[in-house]
Amino acid sequence: MQLVTWNIQWGLGMDGRVDIARIVRHARALADFDVLCLQEVADNLPDLQGSRGEDEFAELAALLPGYRAVAGVGLEIMDGDGAPRRFGNVILSRLPVLQVLRHALPWPGGADRSMPRVLLEVTVMAPFGPLRVMTTHLEYFSAEHRRAQVEAIRDAHALAQDRAARPRQPGSGPYAPRPSPRSAILTGDFNMPPSDATKARLSAPFDNGAPPLLDAWGLRHGEAPHPPSFCIADQTYGEPHCCDYLLVTQDLAPRVRAVSYDVDVRLSDHQPAVLTLG
Repeated sequence: MQLVTWNIQWGLGMDGRVDIARIVRHARALADFDVLCLQEVADNLPDLQGSRGEDEFAELAALLPGYRAVAGVGLEIMDGDGAPRRFGNVILSRLPVLQVLRHALPWPGGADRSMPRVLLEVTVMAPFGPLRVMTTHLEYFSAEHRRAQVEAIRDAHALAQDRAARPRQPGSGPYAPRPSPRSAILTGDFNMPPSDATKARLSAPFDNGAPPLLDAWGLRHGEAPHPPSFCIADQTYGEPHCCDYLLVTQDLAPRVRAVSYDVDVRLSDHQPAVLTLG
């Protein structure tokens, strides 16, 4: 099983051009992915640099026939005509999708600049069984927000463990038993370097026996530094560093075959990463 995660900056390349099709082409060149997790996907936001207000959620679905496109919209506001303006994440899966959950993340008031954020969770039928795939994009401008958002992600993961541990009674319709596997992958742009204490908190143990979320790069490469995933071509926001991660539950650690970052592509201000599970 292969997964690609990428903050695509609404398709804005370092050449100043927005092109969702070339994002998809490059992702396909990186891997024959079963799941594609994207952050910073836009719809009807013509104020973004290079944008014409394209519905990129629809574009991605059209560009990947055979994949189920699931949107996780963090920001939804109305324009002057009452049409929605949307910004958020998307997961595209060619594996069967069993369930979709969208978790609104905390949006505290203690920041001068911020936006609402979301954790998108899609349960798929992987070759080795049901698997929860989660993707998110945490707040850039506030460490307080990121700390609160990480705790909410941990809560969502712990609750999945609680559901998995409790036998479900038979039911129908919305009460029909749904899969809540312990195994999970968490991906996204966390807007913090590997040394950040909040990054370490993501992998802390759980009191209820939920399998911890481990950085897949470290599982495969040990103490080797993470490749930079941000600020490579443009140092406006700092020196090159990693802030995009792939985490897997401890039970999946033996399945991690490869983890890599493409540090050369310039189709976004972030770099894509690829995870291969066996």
